[in-house]
Amino acid sequence: MICRICGKVIEKGTNYISVDIGGICYEVLMPQTVMQRLKDNIGPDNSVSLITYHYLQVEPSKSTPVLVGFLNEIEKEFFEIFITVSGIGPRAALKALNQPISLIAKAIDEADIEFLKSLPGIGQQRAREIIAKLQNKVGKFGLIQDGRIKEQGIKSNGIAEEVLAVLTQLQYKKSEAELMIKKALERSSDIETSEELLNEVYKQRKLR
Repeated sequence: MICRICGKVIEKGTNYISVDIGGICYEVLMPQTVMQRLKDNIGPDNSVSLITYHYLQVEPSKSTPVLVGFLNEIEKEFFEIFITVSGIGPRAALKALNQPISLIAKAIDEADIEFLKSLPGIGQQRAREIIAKLQNKVGKFGLIQDGRIKEQGIKSNGIAEEVLAVLTQLQYKKSEAELMIKKALERSSDIETSEELLNEVYKQRKLR
């Protein structure tokens, strides 16, 4: 069982890195939420140290060892808890965890189905199963300092908060408004004013 890997990063893809350890290279898969913070944890000589989850991917004609990398034990623990939900294996979890773990834990604890549905591969039924299985069991993960204030498109000037206030005044539920803002920022990451963000939210609603 490989529980930790330390070496030099020689290649980086969208959801994996290759790590050279004394001339032997290992492919390490990563959830997007970890990949997004990886560059802040690579040393000046391109060195990295990762906690790993090691499993065998069994297919009809072969079994392939797979390594999933994390920056700390808490992230790995959340991953291990997440895959206890029926129908969510390691591959599905890798795909789904594209938002900060603290936000996902908060959504589970608050039974925020809309947020969970926004995760890749998670539909309404699966979101309900996640909540049923994990609610009141993931509180500590909401305390992870994993960059939630840097969530994509959230500017320090608070434009997202301004737009959230406007949308709630327009009778949208807070969870629905937050999801609309998140999707708008994903569609247009160069938004700089609350007016631009509101326009993008409006365009998004028209496309429904």
